[in-house]
Amino acid sequence: MEFDHITRPLTDAEARAEAERIITQSFQPETPVRHFPTSFRDTTPPPAYGTAPPVHQDDKRIVPAWAAGIAVASIGVGAGITGIGCGAWLVLQGLASVTLYGVLMVTLPLAGLAMVATAIGGAVSKARSVSKTVYEGPVTQTTQINNTSTTRGMFSRTRNAVR
Repeated sequence: MEFDHITRPLTDAEARAEAERIITQSFQPETPVRHFPTSFRDTTPPPAYGTAPPVHQDDKRIVPAWAAGIAVASIGVGAGITGIGCGAWLVLQGLASVTLYGVLMVTLPLAGLAMVATAIGGAVSKARSVSKTVYEGPVTQTTQINNTSTTRGMFSRTRNAVR
């Protein structure tokens, strides 16, 4: 910038005019910019009814068979799990109020049945296991141990052959 032409201070009006000239010159684009509208909004209200007949629009939402099957199965599983959960809740509510005498009264008949079943099973097993086969003849049993090892040391190994 050249300040040679200024020899005296500017008045307030001259300074304001010079500042406006500098600002408009600084922000002036080199080439003029053309502005185009990028959108359009129609503000007229749509008519309540018109002369055109309504157009039939086909429903093209087709659900595949596998998706319908999964949906039905998930509903069934959810209902089943809910039933199982309710049953478990009832059982646990019953178990929450258990006393020793109650456990004994419930398990005593079961223990008696188990004892009777074990006794019957043992008697049947003994009756079936009677052996009718009798072997007659000489029996010979020979045991022979061969130990010929002379190994010594902390990590030595002795192998005995038993026959």
